[in-house]
Amino acid sequence: MKKLILVIIALSVFGITTGSVLAATIRLDPALPVMVGTEQDFDVWVVGSADNPTTDPHILLVMTDACHTGLTSVAVDGIPITVWEDETEHTEAIRAPPDDAGYTVASLMDHLGTTETIWWAFQPLTIGDITELPQTFTVTLESSAPRMLVYVLGKTGGSADFNNRVPPTNPGFMIPEPATIVAVALSLIALMAYAAHRRKLLI
Repeated sequence: MKKLILVIIALSVFGITTGSVLAATIRLDPALPVMVGTEQDFDVWVVGSADNPTTDPHILLVMTDACHTGLTSVAVDGIPITVWEDETEHTEAIRAPPDDAGYTVASLMDHLGTTETIWWAFQPLTIGDITELPQTFTVTLESSAPRMLVYVLGKTGGSADFNNRVPPTNPGFMIPEPATIVAVALSLIALMAYAAHRRKLLI
């Protein structure tokens, strides 16, 4: 009986892992870095779908209310993004963009660390079809309180909907607000000072 249970568990794990490998998924690099700049190059490609490219790629940008209030400009490959939609309710019943492949507003707010209003823009990404070969695009953000997520969505298998996307837990980037940057910098300075002090004691 124990052997049978182990076999069932093994088959289940195999099914989960092979399913995740075969499923078409858009990937971004870098994913979830801590950023202190205002410009970032991203590589985008598809895994698990080498023979079936993802077409009609679109970019989804999501920012906090403070970031939107202090916004000067956002651009993707030099093309300004000027149309933004707001979401005010922390709920999984609403998606952005409002499509079956969209991300829940609750999840987006959680990634941004807020339950206040968020703002999103959904625009075509002018890189052509997404395949297993990485392509590069550039996002720039100018704001007095920069904090924004980047996702990419597309269509595969002849779908009319955006049925392929970056996993909701792996957005392109989140730029910390200035206070967070200062806190991280101070922590690094303190760590370096401690290391230098320890080095002197050991000499």
